[in-house]
Amino acid sequence: MGFYGDRIVPRIVNLACGTGEMKKYRSRVCAGLHGEVVEVGFGSGLNVAFYPEAVTRVAAVEPSDVGWRLGADNVASTSVPIERAGLDGQRLPFADDSFDTALSTWTLCTIPDGVAALKELRRVLRPGGTLHFVEHGLAPDEKVQRWQHRLNPIERVVAGGCNFNREIPRMITDAGFTMAELDQFYADGPRFAAAFSLGTASA
Repeated sequence: MGFYGDRIVPRIVNLACGTGEMKKYRSRVCAGLHGEVVEVGFGSGLNVAFYPEAVTRVAAVEPSDVGWRLGADNVASTSVPIERAGLDGQRLPFADDSFDTALSTWTLCTIPDGVAALKELRRVLRPGGTLHFVEHGLAPDEKVQRWQHRLNPIERVVAGGCNFNREIPRMITDAGFTMAELDQFYADGPRFAAAFSLGTASA
């Protein structure tokens, strides 16, 4: 990705996604995680503080060395074993049926082939396992959608490949998941960047 993508974007994401507003949603999405967890897009470990006691181990999939280093204190702050165990969400280095639950927070907007990554998560989840997700994506309102489409090329450059206009719930069901809970809403901030989907889906 070059110097900007490798060195600067992870620091921007760490700051932007570490606000009090985001913590509120992290707390919600992490509720119910249990057993062995695969977290795709681990970043700097901003979810660690919200892992429930029922979590026994986390396999952290994170391509950015800078993001992983920024998360050192978060990893050290918990008794939950966390191992950086993969670099590419589209090709997970795990056997089928390896995990009880999966976690994705503001990640599917950026992975080049988000559906492929979701299919991989479904593959490595045990039967009946659940995906917990909170993502931003295509807004429900056409006026906002028009702005998302206009601004998306700029967003992709500025934010390391992030997209405003992905249909997150559809991507999840296209990957073979069954939606269990879904809350779609606007968070604080510009609506083109704050159309959130938060929920769970079963493998």
